[in-house]
Amino acid sequence: MQELKIEKLVKRYPGRDQVVAVNQVDIDVQAGEMLVLLGPSGCGKTTLLRCVAGLEDAQEGRIVLEGRAVFDSASGLNQPTHLRDIGMVFQNYSLWPHMTVQRNVEYPLRARSMGASDRLARAREVLEVVQCGHLAERYPAMLSGGQQQRIALARALAPRPKVMLLDEPLSNLDALLRVELRTHLRAIHRELGFTGIYVTHDQLEAFNLGTRVAVMNAGRIEQLDSARAVYERPATDYVARFLGIRNALELRRVDRGWSSDAGAMQGDLAAIERHADRMQLFLRPQALRLHSPTQALSQASHLSISGGQVQEVLYSGGEVDTVLRFGDTTLYASSPAEGASFKPGDPVTVSFEASKALLYIDGKLT
Repeated sequence: MQELKIEKLVKRYPGRDQVVAVNQVDIDVQAGEMLVLLGPSGCGKTTLLRCVAGLEDAQEGRIVLEGRAVFDSASGLNQPTHLRDIGMVFQNYSLWPHMTVQRNVEYPLRARSMGASDRLARAREVLEVVQCGHLAERYPAMLSGGQQQRIALARALAPRPKVMLLDEPLSNLDALLRVELRTHLRAIHRELGFTGIYVTHDQLEAFNLGTRVAVMNAGRIEQLDSARAVYERPATDYVARFLGIRNALELRRVDRGWSSDAGAMQGDLAAIERHADRMQLFLRPQALRLHSPTQALSQASHLSISGGQVQEVLYSGGEVDTVLRFGDTTLYASSPAEGASFKPGDPVTVSFEASKALLYIDGKLT
């Protein structure tokens, strides 16, 4: 069942250089789904979330919640936030400092005129869900950042809203606590089955939490798909770069095969022969294998580029990141630390499986 529908939504900020923060966005969010809006700062993801919440006024389009329009530019409808039946968790917690945890969680229920006994029971219930029942009588200043964020989540969940909106709720926490709360939030979503939209710039967070992931660019949806599909098959070169696929080569067809920025490409080129005369090839660092120039490459499915030199070898725990130079082109390889043998200055050949290459023509995945 469709819980939220966004149609042709446009949000502009006035000024001499008018900024279109949300540009003709169409999204359908199904009941029980956690849709993650992923992208860098300034791409429009938070503005889109705030338009859904009614905290920003869009200029065009429609927003429909459970079959009921809450914003429609054509008819002039624009319902205020408190009538949209949404819950929101902010980046900075936004707890009332003079209220106990119990009273903070009860606050939206009191605003809805719920009776005292029902408020108490519901607040206790959601506090247990977020594993903070023992903190009910404390004040926000007595809590850690992670505890405050759980209380903010409980407060948003208490009225049982149709849609939960989460605006980078974990970004103020340290790395280990973010992992812990990410796991806990996933479990809460699975247990309660609420419909959510989650904003983040962190791709690991997006892949961990998202039923689907929408990658945004300059106010538009660049790709909307499952987390696995976005990771394995970035639809555009923008998505590939944003996901950190740092090896990008311009390929040009020559008489005997293909030439790239890094030099001639050797091996079985059948996998890319059917495409255009020019294209971009993207490779994840994990796809590159390093070889001594004298080492024979026997795999028929592998392509290779020779004539490189190791620039840096960076140890990062279980992996070694190697920076390579092929003429004026820099490539990056990542491999298990165990057995790593190359050092700066060594000559090197790189190889990769043709199936690991992502090929783009005019910026779009082939």
